[in-house]
Amino acid sequence: MVAKHVINFEPVDIEMEVDEDEVILDAAFRQGIHLMHGCREGQCSACKSYVLDGEIQMDRYSTFACNDAEADEGYVLLCRSHAYSDCTIELLNFDEDELLGGIPIQDVMTRIAAIEPMTRDIVSLRLAATEPATYDFKPGQYADLTIPGTDESRSFSMATTQSTPGQVEFLIKKYPGGRFSALLDGDLSVGDEIKMTGPYGSFTLKEGHVLPVVCIGGGAGMAPILSLLRHLNETESTRPVRFYYGARTADDLFYVEQIMALGQGLRDFEFVVCLSETMPEDPSAYPFAAEAGNVTDVVARREEALNKAEVYLCGPPPMVDAAMEFLEVHGVPQDQVFHDSFTSPVTGD
Repeated sequence: MVAKHVINFEPVDIEMEVDEDEVILDAAFRQGIHLMHGCREGQCSACKSYVLDGEIQMDRYSTFACNDAEADEGYVLLCRSHAYSDCTIELLNFDEDELLGGIPIQDVMTRIAAIEPMTRDIVSLRLAATEPATYDFKPGQYADLTIPGTDESRSFSMATTQSTPGQVEFLIKKYPGGRFSALLDGDLSVGDEIKMTGPYGSFTLKEGHVLPVVCIGGGAGMAPILSLLRHLNETESTRPVRFYYGARTADDLFYVEQIMALGQGLRDFEFVVCLSETMPEDPSAYPFAAEAGNVTDVVARREEALNKAEVYLCGPPPMVDAAMEFLEVHGVPQDQVFHDSFTSPVTGD
């Protein structure tokens, strides 16, 4: 029988049980405790915490996320940590309003309802929940999809909301040789079963907040931002919203009509496309604003008060890394910046 231990989190005074064979972060998910997290692979530092008392050992992790000196001092990554006694852990990064508002992790069997190319390398995958028939999550979160015939999974953000509780859409970028994305070229078909586990992630709108919302995305990072926009529209939000989407050319754009329609339901909305390679001959022919340059350059030109906004980032890791540095330089408080740190192999291949 697997031994159980009690974890007490400070300074929030939350207590939970954990089995020795599960990592502490997963035990929290299972019990609806929403701890901050990112990659869940020991490669980012979003779940870094400090052990005040007790015995904890970590599975393999990146020293970039927690270096040897930090580990010797008592810092741990909760996504790689096993408890071998009762423990008291100090949370270094948490949202007190969200801690007990998390949705417990669910295992859901689904069937493929549709596979539709959006661009040359991005595919819409729609899944219908079958057992159970619904899937609960917050807009902006992501799920693990099991690669059929294996025990491996890949993480993808939901593009839909709870307005369709039995239908979930993912926007997936195809990578050469990708274990999951390569299956979308014909190996997977409508009606095939896929196991889905989730929800995960902290890329969610905070209830009661009133600051303007600035979304910065690129590639398949469209998915969680589309989920946020749908939610803002459905709840008739009055918050100003700007969506900056980075692409190479206009041929890389998709769901433009949907985005513009959602924006019409918001009080103050603007969609700005940032094209890094080729600008259209007549940008005024498009219903959105189009500017040349990388997305961070365009945001810098157009946003003068980012420190008075909440910023939501999702896209390729180089884009997110550049945006994080840019936001730090512009004095945006860390608690006003939201992103999920997908790292290989979790990043959707």
